[in-house]
Amino acid sequence: MQNDKMPQLDTLPKYFLVNYKKYGDTKVALRQKDFGIWQEYTWKDSYENVRDFALGLFSLGISRGERVTIVGDNDRQYLWADIAIMAVGGIPVGIFTDSGPNEMEYVITHSDAVLALAKDQEQCDKLLEIKEKIPQVRNVIYWDPQGMWYYDDPWLISYQEVQELGRKLNQEKPDQFEKLIAEGKGSDLANFCYTSGTTGLPKGAMLSHSNFIASRDAVQNIEPRYDTDNLVSFAPLAWIAEHTLAVTPHVIDGIIINFPEAPETVQDNIREIAPDIVFYPARLWEGLTAQIQVRMTDSSWLNRKFYALFLPIGYKVADKHFAKEAVPLRLKILYWIGDKLVFQPLRDKFGLINVRTAITAGASLSPDMFRFFRALGFNLIQVFGSTETTATGTQHVEDDIKFASVGLPHDGAHIKITDEGEICVGGPIIFQGYFKNEEATQEALEVDEDGIRWFRTGDAGYIDEDNHLIYLDRVKDMIELASGDKFSPQFIEGRLKFSPYIRDVMALGDPEKEYASALISIDFDNVGRWAEKCGLAYTTFVDLSQKPEIYELIFKDVREVNKTLPGGGRIRKFVLMHKEFDADEAEMTRTRKLRRRFLVSQYEDMINSMYGGEETYSVSAEVKYQDGRTATVETMLRIADTEKEAVNV
Repeated sequence: MQNDKMPQLDTLPKYFLVNYKKYGDTKVALRQKDFGIWQEYTWKDSYENVRDFALGLFSLGISRGERVTIVGDNDRQYLWADIAIMAVGGIPVGIFTDSGPNEMEYVITHSDAVLALAKDQEQCDKLLEIKEKIPQVRNVIYWDPQGMWYYDDPWLISYQEVQELGRKLNQEKPDQFEKLIAEGKGSDLANFCYTSGTTGLPKGAMLSHSNFIASRDAVQNIEPRYDTDNLVSFAPLAWIAEHTLAVTPHVIDGIIINFPEAPETVQDNIREIAPDIVFYPARLWEGLTAQIQVRMTDSSWLNRKFYALFLPIGYKVADKHFAKEAVPLRLKILYWIGDKLVFQPLRDKFGLINVRTAITAGASLSPDMFRFFRALGFNLIQVFGSTETTATGTQHVEDDIKFASVGLPHDGAHIKITDEGEICVGGPIIFQGYFKNEEATQEALEVDEDGIRWFRTGDAGYIDEDNHLIYLDRVKDMIELASGDKFSPQFIEGRLKFSPYIRDVMALGDPEKEYASALISIDFDNVGRWAEKCGLAYTTFVDLSQKPEIYELIFKDVREVNKTLPGGGRIRKFVLMHKEFDADEAEMTRTRKLRRRFLVSQYEDMINSMYGGEETYSVSAEVKYQDGRTATVETMLRIADTEKEAVNV
């Protein structure tokens, strides 16, 4: 169903209506696992639920252009509400489920939302806490009634009550729903998506229906979506990528969306569905790598031997593909054997057996990651985009993968590099501006003499001789050392996080420093398992992280990564942190991106000690024991120097 052949289909609800009329009761639109059973919903089921909720919102007085916030886990009610809000001309505004009351207040107040949707008691309690601060919100609509039976605040109404209002209106005016959809235009706003706020308060990016349709068209020409495709939706629906890669192709191309039973069951549910399309943020691919490595470590002797034997063969085949060289027959046969004995069972174990399209976004992955997953038998592709580009821009295409690049421009997307080395993206995918922030909009957008709208991404990079976009880092985060050498902290961080024992890394350096350093947070679960296997006793995160044996374990990974870096950009010193970086402490965003400026300020004294020739640094750390007790202890963090032959143990 191509948009250029059907110009009248200029909004997502119009596509939704066409698919309902096309499929009706004959095809599954979505599934959700409830009480251990996958419940199926046809396009007719979806249509009726969307229609009733949309007309219910209309009965509650929603006007075209008004905003409605939604906070809750990915599920059918969220999707239906999202489409319903757009159908009546409203604008959905997603809020991350782990947002605190203050964060929710900011988004609701800034967006001037007049209604709020909340999944359950937990989210309703947050909204009740800030009720007096958001007087413009007329009602809060909840869709999971568990725990809500005894709430008698008239401000709270159930999802079912709203649908009942819609059913009554539909009986009175059976053509009202489709009339409302017909009034929509491609230029209408379809979503407010708030940026992650890495450098300040989140900004409300305004995206139109035309933006989402153009984004879908750009991707469809490279990686087609089919109405038989399954996708498991678990990345936050408040994030632009899930709307672009899941909701939009569902509405336009009819892909089947599957909602997990709970956030804790996502991995099991993915294995049950075995999706055709997998979209994981970069962090989850890194986590999956660690899980696979740990699983193989814990496997039987025979499985470990097979893995050790065939993984190098997988790497050889992967390297042939990346080099665009033919794979010799002997290598093909060996890989086929390894695939049957090792790789296929591994893909099946993690629900990746049917994957045709495997996408990573959100941050750059290391070359090791791409080689690893290609060795396991599927082609992982990097997508480069942002909220402001409707999560579209460039991507790897088939075997045309360069480790240093984020791929080729999508159809309809334009890429250029400024004299300062900043990446700009242009075309119909570019957002409409920041809500109530004209200054930021003017700084971010420009229109050239050809009428192309360009977004200044703030990312540093260049276009190589093969038209690949090479992403380096955020312009502001590229670091020049006193030696004149520049290095990309993000690239180093990505390489180090390939280790199953490292959860987070922040690389450090500035023009007054002669070398780079790093703050490293261990992966407590994986390191803990390693310690137990080695008979190494520990009590808490703090205790484990500062064991000499753990420093030596991480030291080996740092040393290996340093071998791949130019001398001026290598990690000279590092500290194993006494705690994980925490979004609740403002050290990370809700999408788990490091807040670099905050962290540099937060750990200024520690960083100064690293560059001041100290060998240890004293911190106060809160520890929690297995019996639930907490205490604050003083501990000495070691400062490791990679120029020494070994860590002092």
